Amino acid sequence: MSLDIARSIAFSGLSATSVQISVTSSNISNADTTGYTKKSANQSSSVTNGVGTGVTVTGITSTVDKLLLKSLVGADSELGAADTTNTYLTSLQKLYGSISSSDDSSSGTSLANSIASLESALSSLASTPSSASLQSNVVSALDDVASQLRETSSGIQKLRSDADEDIASSIDDVNADLQQIADLNAEIKQTAATGQSTADLEDQRNTALQDLASKMNVSYFTASNGDLQIYTTSGQALVDSSAHTISYTAAANVTASTTYTAGSSSSGFSAITVNGVDITSQISGGDIGALITLRDDTLPDAQSQLDQLAQQLASAMNGVSNSASSVPAPTSLTGTASVTSSTALSATGTVRLAVTDQSGNLVSYSDLDLSSYATVGDLVTAINGISGLSASVDSDGHLSITATGSGNGVAINEMTSSVGSSGEGFSEYFGLNDLVTGTSASDIAVNSKILSGTNELQLATLDSSSSLTVGSTVLSSGSATVINAFYDALTESRSFASTGGLAASTGSLADYASAIVSDVSSKASQASTNYTAKETAQSTYANSLASQSGVNLDEESANLSTLQNKYSAASALIQAINSMYSALLTAVQST
Repeated sequence: MSLDIARSIAFSGLSATSVQISVTSSNISNADTTGYTKKSANQSSSVTNGVGTGVTVTGITSTVDKLLLKSLVGADSELGAADTTNTYLTSLQKLYGSISSSDDSSSGTSLANSIASLESALSSLASTPSSASLQSNVVSALDDVASQLRETSSGIQKLRSDADEDIASSIDDVNADLQQIADLNAEIKQTAATGQSTADLEDQRNTALQDLASKMNVSYFTASNGDLQIYTTSGQALVDSSAHTISYTAAANVTASTTYTAGSSSSGFSAITVNGVDITSQISGGDIGALITLRDDTLPDAQSQLDQLAQQLASAMNGVSNSASSVPAPTSLTGTASVTSSTALSATGTVRLAVTDQSGNLVSYSDLDLSSYATVGDLVTAINGISGLSASVDSDGHLSITATGSGNGVAINEMTSSVGSSGEGFSEYFGLNDLVTGTSASDIAVNSKILSGTNELQLATLDSSSSLTVGSTVLSSGSATVINAFYDALTESRSFASTGGLAASTGSLADYASAIVSDVSSKASQASTNYTAKETAQSTYANSLASQSGVNLDEESANLSTLQNKYSAASALIQAINSMYSALLTAVQST
């Protein structure tokens, strides 16, 4: 072997070792860089005419277990969904208040506790029915329940709105990831064509893939040309030769009636689309998948439970209030049921309508046989025939009855009346003397006239004697009969339909309120447990991948020390060869 060949071999070793030192130093420097994987400078021996002529660095690569990476990507999607679900259900649980206070001096703030407070207020009033302050306490307690229902309903819709806005925000992030992957695909191909290492670019692409997966579940594969191609679970391309932008517009306003319907162009939630194709149903994992489920299923389920409680509460209270009257009787009664003069009236039995003065004394009255009237218009005509009363269907489509005499009021005793398919009493059917207004948790409220004090709480009953005498007292306050009826309506066992994941059940309003709170609490607890499990699984896969392809500082430091020794040895070899050259040159010159 000539000295030229020996020196060439030494220089190749020095060069290769220099590259390896550079790669190892980069590994150490990037040990804490997210997504960075250990790089290796691959080398092979150079052979010319069967004789070794040195060493060549063939490339800088990293080794990533593709199956392990795929498992981590799947775990990222599951963790993204679990994290979002846990966050939202924790917020939902807070809306319902606590079942019991951490302070033993109070009894909690849940709906069940509020209903129990109303029961307590009625019980206190029953012992002193004429107490104005105790009556005010009942109205205040009922208003607290109604307010809490409205506020909880509003909170649920706010969470749905937040989820919708978060979907739009997450889709922006997804589009950024898709574009980055497409850009990296192009850069990787260009870099590979020049013979340079693409390992760092591939790390960046894998990091973008994992971030994408945390937002939505996807499928992917690496094409023969090196491109990472991304698809939805049903095969809609997100990245192939280019990135395909996902489109979504958040709703401007969200109410309980705002819904998403596939293929619908209504004013509800819009579809998530790519190239004009609705992919909403294809997104079941990641942050976006969880947000869709929360917005369209979980939170509407909670709303439906709340609505049933509100409707049953209104039915219980109004069933009693419509069979009673305040003292003095209100000047006018306006119903809540929507009717017209031509609305058919399916009714039987007798109803008593009376005009009373400020003291509850009779001015006039009449008992109407409801089977005699075919339409609401016929009924209005009959009421107008009662001295001192005027009736009409107002511009809002509600039956209105007014006492025409100054200072007089109108009172109703439902007697044997049965109206409509449900057989409700006359006043209850038309909603003439409702204590509670509204049709759902979003708009339930105490009758504004009672809440403001314009009308008194309905605690008296119009005399049902076979005949009444003008001037006699027909409305008397101070009896606990109606109060006890309110209490019984609140506490009696009622039937609740299956809704929002709660099975059909029977029990009091407070029982059902407790069931709602417990259901939400259970879902929040499950979400927390699931999040912990998914976090552990994702961490396990991430640690496994880091162990397989990440940087081990101890190992790299030891390797760097070895490479420094190799570099020193190669340098010493070159110096030795140079010395031999000098000696040889001196010998030649001296001959």
